[in-house]
Amino acid sequence: MIVLQHTVVSDDLKDKFFVCNLDKCKGACCVEGDLGAPLEEEELTILKENYEVIKPYLSLDGQKAIAEQGLYIKDWEGDFSTTTIGNRECAYAIYDANLTLKCGIEQAYLAGKITWRKPISCHLYPIRITKYDGFEALNYDKWQICNAACNFGQDLGVRVYQFLKEPLIRKYGAEWYQELEDLVMAEEQVNNK
Repeated sequence: MIVLQHTVVSDDLKDKFFVCNLDKCKGACCVEGDLGAPLEEEELTILKENYEVIKPYLSLDGQKAIAEQGLYIKDWEGDFSTTTIGNRECAYAIYDANLTLKCGIEQAYLAGKITWRKPISCHLYPIRITKYDGFEALNYDKWQICNAACNFGQDLGVRVYQFLKEPLIRKYGAEWYQELEDLVMAEEQVNNK
């Protein structure tokens, strides 16, 4: 593991390969699982402030689920996540012409309508963050639906932390990411001696 500022980074982030391959998985992470996407507390306000702009980018089923359940839900552990359609598909997910799920929030962002790209938990996936007193643990969430992404990453020689450079910088800053890269490179040099 790598201890970096207020984070503990699993070795899997530097050892495992990963590049999303939407042609293969079709965005299955937006459907599979027990809940919607985890939301940080400050993201709840962002959703409230931007929902009317995001709404036209959502499916009618997604809009209906949000109208009935709210913009987000609070689970049995007190954590927040996106609303789902039928306890499965994220209400903010939409299908494109190739039946690949995309994020309606991100579509509003790409259209220049909002400045928030999407929930950080989605942007960082397959990294999952667990918060503890005084630090955050960054772990690789190995999931069989992402096998194509693991193979694609290996073919391209791209590790998890490299693939997720942009969202890691979004979450922790450029200085943090540079320090992570430096630590990984230093460790590789020691191992190669």
